[in-house]
Amino acid sequence: MAKRVPLQPTKAELEVLKVLWDLGPSSVREVFRTLSQEQKGPSYTTVLTFMQILHRKGFLERDDTVRPQVYRAVRSRHRVQRNMIGDLISRLFDGALGSFVLQALSTRKTTPEERREIRALLDELDRDTP
Repeated sequence: MAKRVPLQPTKAELEVLKVLWDLGPSSVREVFRTLSQEQKGPSYTTVLTFMQILHRKGFLERDDTVRPQVYRAVRSRHRVQRNMIGDLISRLFDGALGSFVLQALSTRKTTPEERREIRALLDELDRDTP
């Protein structure tokens, strides 16, 4: 039986995606250089492997007409975040959004600005609900 490819990026794959979201279309070497600025960044071949996997999963497009090949993120940061949160709520919280929000808010202290943004969103949701 063929091995199922997970739909969500792994933690390490997310690090590659974050670099591409920040830099825009980039070669493997450019992504590797950015990640290697961390103390224990992955090797070049590891970065290449992650980018190939992300390409297979549909998160990246690769331009094969240029050398070195250039990869770009197909899905936006916002879209990936929404999909991953939706999956987490579904799998871990049995779809209970309220439980997820309460747990998320209890994991760390929020800043006054974050609380203002949360209140504004809740007020907006209240206005839109008949």
